[in-house]
Amino acid sequence: AASGTTVSHVSDIVGPNGVVYAVEFSHRSGRDLVNMAKKRTNVIPIIEDARHPAKYRMLVGMVDVIFSDVAQPDQARILALNASYFLKAGGHFVISIKANCIDSTVPAEAVFASEVKKLQQDQFKPMEQVTLEPFERDHACVVGGYRMPKKQKSAEK
Repeated sequence: AASGTTVSHVSDIVGPNGVVYAVEFSHRSGRDLVNMAKKRTNVIPIIEDARHPAKYRMLVGMVDVIFSDVAQPDQARILALNASYFLKAGGHFVISIKANCIDSTVPAEAVFASEVKKLQQDQFKPMEQVTLEPFERDHACVVGGYRMPKKQKSAEK
């Protein structure tokens, strides 16, 4: 969540009837996040490590969407772990993939493909992927669904 810039935008999109849980590990950034949340009644700041969702499971209910923007080599695993605790079946995800944070020795496209494959193995169904060029180099954003219901075959007449 860092200091909460993206969280504030998500808060605006979600609106007053929704809730945004924002997890940040750094106490310095967390202080800024808490101050931002004081002005937004729909933001609940959580100062904790997203690698350990069991530590904050009592604070968070089931959610419709997880937005994962952590610059960590194991970010697909972090998303999958949090989804297993909090994301509703049929819910959606957004993940910002920073290729150089995962593996700077291979082309960004190879990192993106590898991360998408990891997501698919954890019951995520990527639906769209865009690179953030020219605004950010070697970044991609992937959106999709989680534990999506099987499509019902229509009865033949």
